[in-house]
Amino acid sequence: MTGYILRRILTMIPTLFLVSLLVFLIIELPPGDYFESYVAELKALGEEADLAEIEILRDRYGFDQPQYIRYLRWVGGMFVGDFGYSFEYRLPVNEVVGDRLWLTIVLSFITIIFTWALAFPIGMYSATHQYSWGDYGVTFLGLIGVAIPNFMLALIMMYFANIWFGLSIGNLMDREYLNQPMSWDKAMSILSHIWIPVVIIGTAGTAGMVRRLRANLLDELQKQYVTTARAKGLEPGRVLRKYPLRNALNFFISDIGSILPAMISGAEVTAIVLSLETTGPMLIRALQSQDMYLAGSFLMFLAFLTVIGVLISDIALALLDPRIRLGKGSAK
Repeated sequence: MTGYILRRILTMIPTLFLVSLLVFLIIELPPGDYFESYVAELKALGEEADLAEIEILRDRYGFDQPQYIRYLRWVGGMFVGDFGYSFEYRLPVNEVVGDRLWLTIVLSFITIIFTWALAFPIGMYSATHQYSWGDYGVTFLGLIGVAIPNFMLALIMMYFANIWFGLSIGNLMDREYLNQPMSWDKAMSILSHIWIPVVIIGTAGTAGMVRRLRANLLDELQKQYVTTARAKGLEPGRVLRKYPLRNALNFFISDIGSILPAMISGAEVTAIVLSLETTGPMLIRALQSQDMYLAGSFLMFLAFLTVIGVLISDIALALLDPRIRLGKGSAK
């Protein structure tokens, strides 16, 4: 196991290097750069750009130098915690992300807990009561949850909240706390607002997990070892928890590789619809405006979380399921 982990960590280094190269090239592919887009946008609005300031920034961050030099400066800065400068926000990337990163993590973490807390009991009930009225009802609701996109559900809830109660359910906090430092009142405002995006974002995830857990658990319940355990007179709940449920959870563990980056990307389209103060809309805006350092830092962070998540899921799967073996002896 130790040798496997060390080999995987060593493999992560060239993987992240190739990802950083691809990220840089993709951001550089569109013609021009942020400054040219910024000047063109101001001209379209009938405003004048401060060309002197733009030239200073272009010179400071090497936009007059070859691409490989800018790439090396960008990658080198990451090793010392310097993720560059956001030209759109006129601030270092670390300061721009700020509270948005923590709000995204909190929102995503609560959504994951909400999803799992609902998916586990519903999926277990559906599998152990196959073809019952409850199973049909859960299946019907699950199909609706999978079919309706999160952003569409957000629009529907915003409409009815406005029509029925005259409320706006957007944002993660009251407007007076926007751009304010964290305080007790701000934290309470976040807690009072966060349950709506949690329900909206978690709906599709819950429906999908219920369907997968039901299918996996049904497959395990039909195997011979379950029939033998029942024939020995073991209590049904113990039979379910001992092995079938444990083996059916493999896909939950394997999802860790996608859950970690999803916690940062933060359901981008839904976040835009609900005007959430998360990192998702900021990432989309950075890509649109070619804000190179902000967009590149986001994408590199997502890549880092992905490789870490896959490593954690592989190790957890080996610990959860004794049939999985890591290392050179895995094929035996």
